[in-house]
Amino acid sequence: MSTVTTTRPITLSEKAAQHVEKFLKNRGKGLGLRLAVRTTGCSGMAYQLEFVDQQKPEDMLFESKGIKLFVDPKSLPYLQGIELDFAREGLNEGFKFNNPNEKARCGCGESFTV
Repeated sequence: MSTVTTTRPITLSEKAAQHVEKFLKNRGKGLGLRLAVRTTGCSGMAYQLEFVDQQKPEDMLFESKGIKLFVDPKSLPYLQGIELDFAREGLNEGFKFNNPNEKARCGCGESFTV
């Protein structure tokens, strides 16, 4: 696993870092959070998040506000410069992806294109 230094790092907002830290603590295990993209949806790509219990040899490692972020090399070009935020709006809460690489997002908000 390698630690990556880029001109556009992957970061978490303070709220997102607190949410991930709390979830990992309640879960009782985990190294950090995996960010990836997959082909799907009406715009072509969708974000994928999962908690990491075991690192993969090809993982690129970022660290933001004390949280380890794991990214596979194929997803990295689409995620460079992204900030992951966590927000509550009314009864809804969830992660928000502030990605400077996005060119458009579908109407339902589930997928994007670069």
